[in-house]
Amino acid sequence: MRRVFSAALVTVFFVTAPARAESDPETVTEPDVHPTLLWLATQLLPSMELAYGEATPRVGARWQITPVLYSWGIHRKLSPMRYFVVEPLVRQSGSIELYFTPEYVARGSSFGDGLVWRTGVRAYVPVVERGDYLSVSVGASEFVFDGRTGAALETGAYVLFGTLGAQLTWSPSSAPLRWIATLRVRYF
Repeated sequence: MRRVFSAALVTVFFVTAPARAESDPETVTEPDVHPTLLWLATQLLPSMELAYGEATPRVGARWQITPVLYSWGIHRKLSPMRYFVVEPLVRQSGSIELYFTPEYVARGSSFGDGLVWRTGVRAYVPVVERGDYLSVSVGASEFVFDGRTGAALETGAYVLFGTLGAQLTWSPSSAPLRWIATLRVRYF
């Protein structure tokens, strides 16, 4: 089991490794980044959250899809645009993304009562070591929950090359989702 886990980690980190130019150290090459089965598997892992706004805190899970991201923190000779597959260093070194986030909050008697559909925009700013050790984010989103729409603001902080983070979301318009604290785990 340990060997399988180690092999998976090595594959995750080297699937998106940029191609290296052998002859000229000044040559910059676009990374060969594309969806793989391992990438898809990591996207299915949710980030856990805790929603509070009514008398009872509710547990939940959040997934994220990033259809488009623009990065201003990468080498100027590389394309700043990324679609769906985004390397953590590109995101955390300074970027702005459009995202779609399906969520589930344990509430109500049926599964559909807890579904949340959120779309938004988020900007990442590096703080320490170009965002490798610490970066922060601010964002805004619109969501649909329990047949109603609402707006939310969020802030976050991320460490370990952006793979581990904490986000706090605030919505003035929806009592069950007034505050959401998310422990975010992202690989791509």
